Amino acid sequence: MAIFFDHQVQVPDGGSHVDISWHDEHPLLAVASRADGGGGSVQIYNAEGEPVPNALMQRSCFSHSLSWHPAKTILAVGWISGEILVWNQQEAELYEAAKIHTTDVCLLQWSMNGQRLLSGDKSGLLVLWKTDNRGRPHAVPACQQESQQVPTQCIFPPGQDMQRSEDIKAMAHAAVSGDERALDMFSWRREAGQNKATLPGLSGDGNSCYVGGSEGRLHLIKGTGSYTEACTVEGEVKKLLYNKHRNVLVIITKAMLLCQYSVSADGKLTEMMKVKLSGKVSESDCDMVWAGKGLLATATGESLLRMWDLDKDDNYVLALDPKQGFETGEAIMSVAFSERKGLLAAGTDQGRIAMWRYAPAVGTVARRQDGESKWKVQIPSVMDGNILQIKWGTSQDMLCINTLDTVFTLSQHIMSSHMKQQAAVVQTGPAGLAVDLFTKGTHLELKTDIHIHGVSNTKEHLAIWNGRKAVIYEIGQTFKATGTFVTESPLLVIHEQNVFTTEPGKIQVRNFQGTVKQLISLTEQDGEPICFDVCEKFLAVATDGHVIKVFDVSRREVKIHNNPRNMSELVPKIGLILMAKINANGTKVAFICEQADGTPDSKVYIWDVDMDNIGFFDFATGLGDQDDIPVVENEDELSDIERGRKKAADELSGRYPINIHWDSEEKRLLVCEAKLSPSVEQITPRKLASILSFTNMPAEVIVVSMFSTLEQGVVMQDSFPLNVGFDKLVGVEIPYYYFIKKVGEKATEGIPLNEKSSVSKQVMRDFAGLEDGDKNSRDAMMNFSYFVTIGNMDEAFKAIKLIKSESVWENMAKMCVKTRRLDVAKVCLGNMGHARGAKALREAEHEPELDARVAMLAIQLGMLEEAERLYKNCERFDLLNELYQASGQWGKAIETAELRDRIHLRTTYYHYARHLEAKGDFNGAIPNYEKSDTHRFEVPRMLFEEPQALEAYIMKNKDKTLRKWWAQYMESTGDLDTAMQFYEAGQDFLSQVRIHCYCGSLDKACEVANDTGDRAACYHLARQYEMQEQYREAAHFFTRAQAYTQAIRVCKENDMADQLMNLALMSSKDDMIEAARYYDATPETQDKAVMLYHKGGHFSKALELAFESEQFGALQLIADDLDASTDPVLLNRCAEFFMEHGQFDKAVDLLVVAGKYFDALDLCQQHSVTITEKLAEKMTLSKEEGQGETRLKLLEKVADLCFLQGSYHLATKKYTQAGNKGKAMRALLKSGDTEKIIFFAGVSRQKEIYVMAANYLQSLDWRKDPEIMKNIIGFYTKGRALESLAGFYDACAQVEIDEYQNYDKALGAFSESYKCLTKAKVKNQSLQEEKLTALKHKISLVKKFVQARRAYDEDSEEAMKQCQVLLEEADLDSAVRVGDVFGMIIEHYARQEDYRKAYSFMEEMRVRIPTVNMAYYINIKTVEAVHKALDIPMGRGMGAQEGGGDEDGEEELEEELEEESFA
Repeated sequence: MAIFFDHQVQVPDGGSHVDISWHDEHPLLAVASRADGGGGSVQIYNAEGEPVPNALMQRSCFSHSLSWHPAKTILAVGWISGEILVWNQQEAELYEAAKIHTTDVCLLQWSMNGQRLLSGDKSGLLVLWKTDNRGRPHAVPACQQESQQVPTQCIFPPGQDMQRSEDIKAMAHAAVSGDERALDMFSWRREAGQNKATLPGLSGDGNSCYVGGSEGRLHLIKGTGSYTEACTVEGEVKKLLYNKHRNVLVIITKAMLLCQYSVSADGKLTEMMKVKLSGKVSESDCDMVWAGKGLLATATGESLLRMWDLDKDDNYVLALDPKQGFETGEAIMSVAFSERKGLLAAGTDQGRIAMWRYAPAVGTVARRQDGESKWKVQIPSVMDGNILQIKWGTSQDMLCINTLDTVFTLSQHIMSSHMKQQAAVVQTGPAGLAVDLFTKGTHLELKTDIHIHGVSNTKEHLAIWNGRKAVIYEIGQTFKATGTFVTESPLLVIHEQNVFTTEPGKIQVRNFQGTVKQLISLTEQDGEPICFDVCEKFLAVATDGHVIKVFDVSRREVKIHNNPRNMSELVPKIGLILMAKINANGTKVAFICEQADGTPDSKVYIWDVDMDNIGFFDFATGLGDQDDIPVVENEDELSDIERGRKKAADELSGRYPINIHWDSEEKRLLVCEAKLSPSVEQITPRKLASILSFTNMPAEVIVVSMFSTLEQGVVMQDSFPLNVGFDKLVGVEIPYYYFIKKVGEKATEGIPLNEKSSVSKQVMRDFAGLEDGDKNSRDAMMNFSYFVTIGNMDEAFKAIKLIKSESVWENMAKMCVKTRRLDVAKVCLGNMGHARGAKALREAEHEPELDARVAMLAIQLGMLEEAERLYKNCERFDLLNELYQASGQWGKAIETAELRDRIHLRTTYYHYARHLEAKGDFNGAIPNYEKSDTHRFEVPRMLFEEPQALEAYIMKNKDKTLRKWWAQYMESTGDLDTAMQFYEAGQDFLSQVRIHCYCGSLDKACEVANDTGDRAACYHLARQYEMQEQYREAAHFFTRAQAYTQAIRVCKENDMADQLMNLALMSSKDDMIEAARYYDATPETQDKAVMLYHKGGHFSKALELAFESEQFGALQLIADDLDASTDPVLLNRCAEFFMEHGQFDKAVDLLVVAGKYFDALDLCQQHSVTITEKLAEKMTLSKEEGQGETRLKLLEKVADLCFLQGSYHLATKKYTQAGNKGKAMRALLKSGDTEKIIFFAGVSRQKEIYVMAANYLQSLDWRKDPEIMKNIIGFYTKGRALESLAGFYDACAQVEIDEYQNYDKALGAFSESYKCLTKAKVKNQSLQEEKLTALKHKISLVKKFVQARRAYDEDSEEAMKQCQVLLEEADLDSAVRVGDVFGMIIEHYARQEDYRKAYSFMEEMRVRIPTVNMAYYINIKTVEAVHKALDIPMGRGMGAQEGGGDEDGEEELEEELEEESFA
């Protein structure tokens, strides 16, 4: 627990202190004072209240507006003369802003980034200053505006750009630290670029502000200098607050009117809510601050704080507690909240400071917790005077108090405590102590004149010190000061008549008067002492150099007990040692420390002084240095003992030690306090509290006892959560733990030493019932506990023999709950004679979870909280529900069932209702019976002895079943009128008709039956009519009841043939056949008989009767429903009938149904009956139905017929099913479906089919479709038709030459053709040789032409020579078009402007190709240029004949030109 030390600020004497202001981060306090004789000053002080040198500003007037820069040590001060001074503490520079204000500067505020400073004076002038890096305002302000009101409040909302920058910085820091989620978010933000997610605040970088004033107007001043009115409220603006979580601006007026406005990015305000706050309206300023997320704390001069939860629209009050010394009518004048510490401080007019700490519950308790109970009262502080101002500040969250006359600073201090030799000392205040003497049972209190920084005690003496002075007291009935001396030692410990203190590089041994008796020197490598601990006759000293020394202090002169040891050699990455404690015989020193990076180390280390080795227990894993739990994927592979150890380790994991104590006598027993690591706390978000309430919420602090021995290392003995009423462990002395009690909290465990004591003791688990045992018993019990902990049961039973007590076995059984040793628990229960527990444990063995079995043991031992925790741990919420029910915790049982055990929800409600009924609480039982859905039976049973209450419940409930039951009950008593009313209310139509019939009111019964159509009611009424021989009415109501069999019976028995047909058609098939037999007996109604036989499924009888009565129309209808189960004779007869009447398609269907497939096919062929896919499937026998040859023959015949009828796809399918893929491909080729042909060829994998497909594809326009060309090549290749493939390549080459003049590609195609023809296996070898020779010659010619073309760019003359040689080849035109060779030559000479030679080759070309169209081979512009140069008419040069031009040539020319224009 923390207390506050007050320091009076050294302010000037005389005058009053107008204003105080803390810096947010740095320990600097500014105080504005007003002198009595006039004038004023502003002085800056440090955290201890001492003036900072050269940081004093004085003027002839005073100031009451101060504002610190948000980050830098820069203070802006506004004076009533209109001056604005800016003090830079780092530079020791004072700067005066331009003199724009002429009256009192009543408002000063920095922006959140420190780039703007707003000032306002009482004349209404508002000025927004731009500032430089040193905080100095520019000479020309960004904005200067008259507001026509006195400014009272200003606020700078955060800028969206600044928020986004802070988010990215935070993510970047996390990413650098290795946080993968931060890396993902960082990359996402970088990739998203234009992130349009709404951020709170205004657009920009946070330089815009809202300013409110005395007239209720609110103005928006943007960082760029624009000035607009944002809104207007009623009355003076007393407070402006910004709720950044909801992006809402909160305005509170002097009349306590609260207005909320949503803030848009451009600064526009939209009113959300306006409400009048309750509270005292004071002329003086009311004080309001945020006290959490959306929570507003208000001090209005009353004896309470009013809390307004704006997010949840809730309010409550925090009142002063008279038990803490507050007087009646004492008023709270100021309030401040520390977000870091969660502390709310309130100053009163009597000089007291009340404090509350925000500590909400978790889990489902938090949902039901009211607002006031979330705040825990803290120890108040007392000052002098009326506290008008109270403010938190600095990074350490120090508190400053202003009473006008004096100013105080309060710094938080962890209270000191010490326990030794059955005496405990606890600090209760800055200068107060409480001392408890256990053996005498006395409680003493001491008030000192110094602020106590530390305490140390023995049984007879007490030492206190404050870093400047130490005081030694003798403890008796009162305190007697036996010595006082000056020392600046931060450490002090007393032992017998010695006081140990420190000075740089030395340890001092003093007497009680402070005389130094001995100096123990420390080397530079040792460092300075930071921890002292004395136990029995040994002193342990830990230094900041990581060295631990142990001294023997039992003699007159202190001697070193062992060789010093530097722990950095044994503990890697060790940081500062925080605490070191030595055991009773000086053999072990336990210590906790930080890591090198300043984070808490999760291990408690134990240094064995004699063996010079180190052991540890790691609270991060819950395991000691010698614990070895096998790592397995499935926990079922572990034994129960290993699983129990693993569960126990898991429960301890995720923590770090904060406090350690050795037992004062037992050398092996060490007790630690361990706290949850920050990372574990962050894993549990508040929004999951309702869910996590049903899992084991880890306690924030637990107490763990452990044994440390050379053989077993460090092993955990017991653990339990620190009680909410305890602050910390102060010491251990078997058989008790000793705890310091929290102020204002009630502990649910432990035994207070007396009513006033600040210390409470709690018995150790193993010593319950043996608290008053002698030393031998305690030693035996401790040995027993040790051996059980290490699993040595033989030695444990030997140790326990000395103790004759059933409580020992009970304690041992309870220990088995912790260790999960059910085998040992059975022995304990047997020795206890606990038969019921042994039976329950045996029955629980079928539970698969170890924790569930252990929980049953805990229940039998009365450890209900432990059982609850175990059930939650193994998630057996069904058993947890049963536990809650059995222990009478019905609220928890229902909550568990609702959220985690819904399968037993109704059962839980039912059991709760039975519980309430047994208590006589019928009103409480009824809604629970309803929730369990058993109220229809249980409520009447419960209320049967109270008819009036039962009737009232039924009338109120309006449940039809209950009303029906009540009607039956009334009917049984003879009250038919009441029964009829409830039957009507319950909509029981059968009972209404039954009573009407009983009373002879058939008309009313008929009306009810007709109106409702209830089948049961209609049936009952029909029976009544039949009994009265009203057969038509009976038949009618039998029909309404859908009792068609009864209606048909009535019609047959009473010759009502007119109704029989319709009834039979609505009834079952059996009823149809019965009605058909009735009609069959009469010749005039045989048509109806045929129809009913047909509908009833009696086809043979229907056909027979139809043939006899020659009902051909009916025959056609019946034939549609015939199937293979029909008599073949009938099928043949029907088929013959349809053939005689020319309905061959129906005849074919019947022949197929009869299995005469070949006859059906012959009929299809003879009479051109189209074979549909459905018919073809009917004629396709499955492999199981027919013989193989018959099936294939039938499929082929079907396919042949489909082929003849043009159903090529169907024919392909049937040929394929018959296994004749060749015919299937021919049918498919006939269809012309290219896509399916390609697919079929690919899946058939037969050579001849590949070739057939390729041949087909060659018939298509493969020149324009590369995919077809690819398939042709592929199919020929797969079909090994290399000769055909060679021919195809030859054709491809010719196409490249004729259509595209691409001789390069043509050469490649000719080469491929040559390769294929070479590999082809041809019967006529001579013919193959001829083809190869011709193809080789073609390749030679094309290659020469290609080479000539390629050589042209390098040596055109040589290329021309090669072309002229080519023209001399006799069969050139078989491979290379002559026109292309001439064209190349002519183009060359035209390019050389040798037009005459070009023209001569044109003439030669015309001679070689008489009908040539030169434009087809030569560019038309080249032809025109040659003719123009030689002045020759174009007609002759183009190769035109005298009788006219070549039409084909002209068309080719047009096509060529079109292709060129589109290319």
